[in-house]
Amino acid sequence: MRAVESEQPRLGDPDEAQQVRTGGWITFPFILVSNLGLGLALSGATANLIVYLVKEYNVKAIDAAQIGNIVSGSISLAPVVGAIVSDAFFGCYPVIVSSYIISLLAVVLMTLTAAVPSLRPPPCAFGSDACEAPSAGQMAFLFTAVALLAVGAGGSRFNILAMGGSQFDKVRDQGIFFDWYFIVLYVSAVVGATVLVFVEDSVSWTLGYALCIVANAVAVVVLLLGTKYYRRPAAEGSPFTGMARVVVAAFKKWNVKVSQQNPSYYYGSGGNDDPNSDAPTQSLR
Repeated sequence: MRAVESEQPRLGDPDEAQQVRTGGWITFPFILVSNLGLGLALSGATANLIVYLVKEYNVKAIDAAQIGNIVSGSISLAPVVGAIVSDAFFGCYPVIVSSYIISLLAVVLMTLTAAVPSLRPPPCAFGSDACEAPSAGQMAFLFTAVALLAVGAGGSRFNILAMGGSQFDKVRDQGIFFDWYFIVLYVSAVVGATVLVFVEDSVSWTLGYALCIVANAVAVVVLLLGTKYYRRPAAEGSPFTGMARVVVAAFKKWNVKVSQQNPSYYYGSGGNDDPNSDAPTQSLR
């Protein structure tokens, strides 16, 4: 009996206890289903944005295309910022949950722009030159929704990939998860850009965006339902924060006078006692 007990894992360390009790394949459906819902919401809300601006906001096609490119670029760049924030400060899970909720708020605002006439300029015949331009307030409301979509994508898109990988100990299991993650990611993008866009164009913008709300809400609920099963690694720091500190320190010390006295420095293999060491110069070498 003593031999058997000695082989059992000790759970004195809280991190080790969590490692034993959480993670594994039980987290798989929660993560993938929530990722599917969020992917549908994001693609459904952004894939048809240019058409929405032209038809509903009377924006010229070239201006709408420029706005669409900016939005697409922001959504592509935002995950880098989200990863830095997650690694350096909060860890994956809090950032993911916050991003899912922010994304839900964004699609709610997008739906309001389609459902509330006062949030859009008056309808205009296609191709007419007498169309009323949207007001600053109307565009600000729309851009707020789009900006929140970028924030939601930034905090969730690849952080959930990292958190999902940390649920598994075996490399083979991690590989299977990564395969399914990208399958779900691209399937949600395709379905959102076809089915939801078709609903927006052919049925109703309000209904199309409302379906995005449903998908995003399901994603939030499913993600939260799996909370007790997830491994939630703490933030371990990001190399980008160290790089930022170097830049800030260099900027602050830009005008510091450099001493030419060897005893003022510790450098080289022998420190300030090394007779072969030269004092720093104003050049980079």
